[in-house]
Amino acid sequence: MTTDVSPTRPDAEATPPDEAGSAHGWGALALVMVGTFLTVLDYFITNVAIPTIETDLDASHAQTQLVVIGYGVTFTAGMITGGRLGDLYGRRRLFTLGMLGFTIASALCAVAQSADTLVAFRVLQGGAASLMVPQVLGILGVVYTGAARARAFVVYGLVIGIAGVFGQVIGGALISVDVAGLDWRSIFLINVPVGAVALALIPRVIPESRSPEGGRLDLVGAVLATATLAAIVYSLVQGQERDWPLWSWLLLAAAVPLGAVFIAHQRRRTRQGLSPLIDLELFRSRAFSVGLVGMLTYFLAMGSFFFLLALYLQQGRSLSPIEAGVVFLTLGAGYFGSSLLSMKLAARLGHRLYAAGPLTLAAGYALTGLTASWLGTEGHISWIIAPLIISGVGMGMTTGPLTGAVLAGAAPEHAAAASGVTNTVQEGGVAIGVAIVGAVFFPALGNAAPDDYPHAFGVGLIPLVAFSLASSTIVRFMRSRAPGRAGRRI
Repeated sequence: MTTDVSPTRPDAEATPPDEAGSAHGWGALALVMVGTFLTVLDYFITNVAIPTIETDLDASHAQTQLVVIGYGVTFTAGMITGGRLGDLYGRRRLFTLGMLGFTIASALCAVAQSADTLVAFRVLQGGAASLMVPQVLGILGVVYTGAARARAFVVYGLVIGIAGVFGQVIGGALISVDVAGLDWRSIFLINVPVGAVALALIPRVIPESRSPEGGRLDLVGAVLATATLAAIVYSLVQGQERDWPLWSWLLLAAAVPLGAVFIAHQRRRTRQGLSPLIDLELFRSRAFSVGLVGMLTYFLAMGSFFFLLALYLQQGRSLSPIEAGVVFLTLGAGYFGSSLLSMKLAARLGHRLYAAGPLTLAAGYALTGLTASWLGTEGHISWIIAPLIISGVGMGMTTGPLTGAVLAGAAPEHAAAASGVTNTVQEGGVAIGVAIVGAVFFPALGNAAPDDYPHAFGVGLIPLVAFSLASSTIVRFMRSRAPGRAGRRI
C-alpha cells in the first residue's frame, strides 16, 4: 500500500495545520462518522436479533453465528484492499461506492427469506463496508491536522463504542415495536434512508484525496490476505458446530502457510519496486507493531462480549429484546462517560492508560461472570448492572486512546498503510473473538436449558478475561528504550 496521504485538492494543501479543523469545519467528520456508525452498528445490532432470526428462519447455531461473522469476515478481509483502492482511485469515491453498496445490501438483508440467503446478503454488506470504512481514517488524516485531528480520533473511538453498545438498544427497540410487522427485518431497513441522505451529502462535504504515487493493486496479496482470515474464522465456527472434524483442524492449520506466503509475497514485491498491499516497513515501529498486537487482543475481548451478553440476557434470562437493550444501556453509560474523560485521563496517566483500560475491562468481565453465576436464573438482573458499568468504563478507556496511540506510533510516511492495518485488526479481532466465544459457549451450554446459561456464560467469559489481561500486559511494551527516535515513543 502506498503511504502518501496528501490531498489532491489545492485548498486542502494550503490549510495551515493549526487551522485545518476550522477551515473545513466538522461536516466531513460528522459524515464519515455516519458511515462508521452504520457499519459498526450492523455488526452488533444483529446480536439482539439473533433469537428472533433463529426462530423465524429456522437457523442453526452455525448459521446465526455466520450472520454475524459472515459480515465480519468480508468486512475485515477486504479492509486493506479497500484502503489501497482508495489510495489509487480516490478516498471520497470509494467511500461513496461503499455507502451505496452498503445501503443496497441492507435492503436485501431486510427481504431475505432463508438463513442462507441472509448470510449471503450479509457477506455483500460486509464487502461494501470494507470499501467504505478504510477511507475514514485516511479522510480524517487529510482534512484535519494538529489538535483537530486528535479530537477527530477521539470522536472516532467514541462512535465505535456507541454503535456497538447502543446497537443492542436500537435493535431491541425496533424488534419490540415491530413496525409494520417487520420484526428483525427493520434493523436492516433502517439503514436505507440514512444511507440515501449520506449519499446526497458526500460530494458537498468531503474533499477528494488520493495518493499521487499511483501503482497497481496487488491482487495476489488481496487474495492471500482474504484466504488467511477466512480459513481461521470458518474453521472455528464450523468446527465447534460439527464437533471438530479433521477438515476443520486442517483448515485452521492452513492459515499458517497462507499467512507466510502472503508475507513472502509482500517482501518480494517490495524488493522488485512494486507496490505491496501492506508495506512491511510499517512494522519497524515498536509502538505500532506492539500496540497492534495489544489492540488485537483487546478487540478479541471487546466485540465478542456483546454477542455473548445478548444470548445470556435473552435466552438465559428470558428478557425481551427491548429489556436486553436497556441492560446494555448500563454498559454504554460506562463507555460514554470514560470516553469523554479519555483525553484528561491520557494527560494524567500517560502511557499507563493503555494498560489500565484493558485491566479494568478484565475486572468488569470477571465480576459479570461471577455475578451471573451467583444469580442463576432467579436473581434479579439489576445485580449485574455494576459489573457492566465497570466493563463499559474499561472499554471507553481503551478504544479511542489505544487507536490514537497505535496510529501515532507509525512513521508519517506509513500513515495510509497504518490506517488500513489498524481497521483490519479491529474488525478481525471482533470476528475471530465471536468465533472463539462460540466455540467455548455453545459446548458448555449442553442441552440449552435455561439453568445451563449462567454456567455457559461464565465459561464463555474466561477467554475474554484472558484476552483483556493479555492486552494490558502487551501494551506496556509499546514504549521504546530509545525515546529519542521519532515514531517509537508513546
